[in-house]
Order: sequence, then C-alpha cells, then structure tokens
Amino acid sequence: MKKWIIALSAMMACATASAQQIAIVGGTVHTMGPMGSVENGAVLIRDGSIQSVVNADAVPEGYEVIDAAGKVVTPGLFGASTSLGLVEVGMSAGTVDSSVVFGETQTAPVSNVGAALDVQYGINPDSTLIPVSRVEGVTSAATGIGRGEYLFSGQGAVITLSGGADSVLKPKAFMHVDVSNNISERHGGSRAALWVMLNEVLGEAKAAPARLGPTSEWHGITTRADAAALKAVVAGNMPLLVTADRASDIRLVIDLKKRNPQMNVVLVNAVEGWRVANELAAANIPVILDPENNLPGSFDQLGATLANAGRLHKAGVAVSIGMDTHNIRLATQHAGNAVANGLPWEAGLAAVTINPARIYGVADQVGSLESGKRADIVVWSGDPLEVTSHAEHVFINGEHMGTESRQHKLRDRYKNLASDVPMTHVRP
Repeated sequence: MKKWIIALSAMMACATASAQQIAIVGGTVHTMGPMGSVENGAVLIRDGSIQSVVNADAVPEGYEVIDAAGKVVTPGLFGASTSLGLVEVGMSAGTVDSSVVFGETQTAPVSNVGAALDVQYGINPDSTLIPVSRVEGVTSAATGIGRGEYLFSGQGAVITLSGGADSVLKPKAFMHVDVSNNISERHGGSRAALWVMLNEVLGEAKAAPARLGPTSEWHGITTRADAAALKAVVAGNMPLLVTADRASDIRLVIDLKKRNPQMNVVLVNAVEGWRVANELAAANIPVILDPENNLPGSFDQLGATLANAGRLHKAGVAVSIGMDTHNIRLATQHAGNAVANGLPWEAGLAAVTINPARIYGVADQVGSLESGKRADIVVWSGDPLEVTSHAEHVFINGEHMGTESRQHKLRDRYKNLASDVPMTHVRP
C-alpha cells in the first residue's frame, strides 16, 4: 500500500511538472527582442516564465503543446495610457477612482498639487473592463487618474490584467501632468500661470531635503507629501508624462527637458507632434499617442493627421499607442491604421508591446519574448494588426486565460430570448 501511494504521488508530481511546461509550437514568433522574428518557431514556458524561443523542431519532451501552426505569436499587448482598474462608468454617482476633485472639507490636505496621490490603492482587479481588454490580447497596462482638478494627476501604476489580487506590477510607475488648453483653464486660466506654477513646484522638489519629516520646517507651494513624491521625478527615477497637443506647447515640454536633462520626460497625445518631430527625437522624448486623431477637436489640434505616428517614427521618436480606457482593446486596430498611414509594421507592433514597457521601466519583465521574462503571450489567428484577426490564446504569467468577458455573456444572454422568466430576472 505504501509503495502504491509513493508511486501515485510521483505520477501526480510528474503531471504537475508537465502542466507547468508549455510549448507554443509552429507559429511565426515576433519576439520584439534581439532574436527578431522566428518562422516556424516555438515559445517554451516553464513555471510562468519564458524559458526560451527555439525552432519548432527543437522542442524537448515533456511539454504540453499548443499548436500555433499558421498563427502569429507575439508578446502580450501593453496599454500605454489607461485608467484600467480605476473606472467602470465614468459618470457613476458613486466613487470613481480615476478622477479626483479638491478636498474642500480637508483642514490639512495631503496634497496641494496632486503629486502625492497614488492610484495603487484604488485598483480593482475585478473590474469588468479587464477581461474585455484581456480577450483582445492586452495583458499589461499603465493606469492612472484620467480626470482631476489638481496640477498633477498623481502617481500611476503598471498593472497586469490577470485579474489576480497581486495585479500591481509596479506602483509609483509614473507621474502625469497636463499642460494643454483644458487644464490651463483650471490653473490661473492661462499658460502664463500654469507653467510658472509647474516650474516653481519642480524647483521646490529639487531644493527640498532628501527627507521631509513631520517636524521639518517647510513653506513650499506643495505639501511635504507632494515634494517627497516629486523628488523621484526631478531625479529622473520616475517618468513624467506630459500631455500636450499643439506644437508651441510641445516646444515648452522640450525646453523643460533641456533645463532638466536628468528628468525622464514622456510626451502624451502630441496631436501636432509631427511638426516638431526632429526636436523631440533630438531631446530623446518618447511619445504616447492615439493615432486615430485626424480631425481638430480643439484649437490645440488644428494640425491633426493620421500620418502623425509615421512621421514621428521616421524622425527617430519612439512611439507608443494609448487611448481611452474603454477602447484600449482596439489597440491593434489603431496600430494597424497607423501602419496604413506610414508607420512601419514592426514599429506598429513595438508601439503596443516593447516601447511602453521601456517607458515605464518594466522591459525586464514584459514587452518581448525573451528568456526569464513573464510568459505574457498571445497567439493570433493572423496578422495582429489586421482587424479580421483575433486572439485565440492569451497567457499571463504562464497561465492560460479564459476567452470570455462580460460582453460575451451579454451576447449569449440575448441571442435566445425565448423564456418564461422576464429577462430582468435572468442572470447572464
């Protein structure tokens, strides 16, 4: 009996080990790393990490095989600018963690300019928008406050879309400030006020002591918590995302970088970025944009064009793609449209994988298919930048994720309305 139990335990251990070893075999593998693209390749996964990328005929024994013949294999997509996990319905009467208003009832506010705000405490891994994005191949995202009344939108985070309790990959991953027309109206009603305030606040952070304790004397515009958060920004240890559209505002962002060369500045939106593409490239400022901006939405966007991403890339600017949270699932479609308007195909795929991973300092974990990285992988039915292709398999940290979302449940619920019970009483 004892020998039988030992044998059974050994068999179960072997089965478990086998389940932890997966080979995605036979597809065209775009690693987005030094290996480039591998025809008839195989991605080996072990214990949640990428073991290696090899030729399909070099797969060792003992792997569970996922047949990807005729398919395309890529890293999981990275949503470069979202509020995933922080919002369900933006106009909800309840708490919406993607927006912050002034604390009028606070007698001693923790923040005067918003820099101290930290979204990691508001992220909900059970958000219904996460599986909606995940089934379209999005496995990671940068998430932050999308609407607020402070100068800064606080410290954003990088999350995984696994839906697990440990969804935060990197807290305090970036700081965001908007210098476009919309935000200028809330801070003095003019850029003449906004930029003076921004420069003063950053100067305060530089001058602030390395450690501001509760008893330290402090007379700044910012609170102690704001100054402490901005120390990482002015030192270049935390990216500063700056939203700007018109060319003149973008030039001010470039000047900010020139005055503070140690800072890690990233431009967001950049509708007229193509007009100053060479200057952005010379300043080594990457851009996160929505390539679908082709009509002026305001006087800041008179130069909108579908060729923006392609022109920026041609000048040497690293381009990433981000868009409205509810539509980040369309990232590959938007990348495909950018490719149709001048962005090279490889750059289009990089814009939704490795480029955002580099911006947020997590390229050692995600963004490409390389040994030791998280096994965030998507198997596509065809070219992922073609609207007719879809994600057939999505892996996050080596786990095969489901292909169902709330949208699928709603579709199935209303496909067949023949029921004696009113639909209001039928759970999807």
